[in-house]
Amino acid sequence: MRFDMQLTYQSFELLLKHPFTIAKFSRTSTPLMLVQIAHEGYTGYGEASMVPYMGESHQSANDFLSKVDVSQFKYPFDFAAIINYLDSIAPGNPAIKAAIDIALHDFDGKLKGQPCWKLLGSDPPKMPVTSFTVGIDTKEVILQKVKEAVGLKVIKVKLGRDSDKELIKTIRSVTDVPLYVDANQGWTDRKQSLDLIYWLAEQGVQLIEQPMLKTDIDGNAWITEHSPIPIIGDEAVQRLADVEKAKDVYHGINIKLMKSAGMYEARQMINKARELRLKILIGCMSETSCATLAAAALAPQCDWADLDGPFLTTNNPYKMPGFNNGKWVLNDEAGLGLRFNN
Repeated sequence: MRFDMQLTYQSFELLLKHPFTIAKFSRTSTPLMLVQIAHEGYTGYGEASMVPYMGESHQSANDFLSKVDVSQFKYPFDFAAIINYLDSIAPGNPAIKAAIDIALHDFDGKLKGQPCWKLLGSDPPKMPVTSFTVGIDTKEVILQKVKEAVGLKVIKVKLGRDSDKELIKTIRSVTDVPLYVDANQGWTDRKQSLDLIYWLAEQGVQLIEQPMLKTDIDGNAWITEHSPIPIIGDEAVQRLADVEKAKDVYHGINIKLMKSAGMYEARQMINKARELRLKILIGCMSETSCATLAAAALAPQCDWADLDGPFLTTNNPYKMPGFNNGKWVLNDEAGLGLRFNN
């Protein structure tokens, strides 16, 4: 079936509540591209969150979208063919490809009158708790961020500097909730890192993302072999082809829609990871409720979730999704279930 669909998009700057600092950089906002695909009263919504280190921008997104011919998208959608078509336009650009993929999934759900999570085979009672990220900062700001995390069941801590232990001690002075840690490739000495990991395990840390440079395969594999807690590949795992490479290097992978080029390939990554017996964390960039709901539709198929975008921003253009007891709530509305601020 051929649709006369219209593709529209707007640049947007998503503002963060606090400067976001990790091992290698800091920022106060994130450029987004908000995408809509419409046909005869139905509109699918998507989002590209283009964090600077990934190399995308408003300009690159505009350039890419100007080349997209939506008449290529015949119904029922062949999402494998669609991602192949998008990849043929230009390499890279996973976030803007994700925006199109998310919008098409939302559109598809609305046409079928089914929520995306159901079409993707998720089971809502299996939704994992989501973590709340605390970036590297001063003791006063860290304590403020932890205070903002009241009601969440897990805190994710950005590490990767000489102050790692002090940051953890600061958090532990006010809360005993479980912790996830993301080193963002910030550690360089494998033996010192392993000593720190054992100490972090004693502090209630349940997993660690990307301890060393993604190119240091031997170093990450050695840490994984000796670590008492799961080691998760993040920067090292972008798209489906990277999942197989993660086996025997990490205990698991971090899937983000902005890396995987959207929901379709993220689900393929989940299936491949299960086949390889890798654990799965589904994560996010700085995102609105749109991309959060897209990832939440797949989260019940994962072991852990780090989908805290709406908690960390000040100008989310959409309503906050349902949230209860530390978990996102999947509703029965068709598509993503995205709701708009009045």
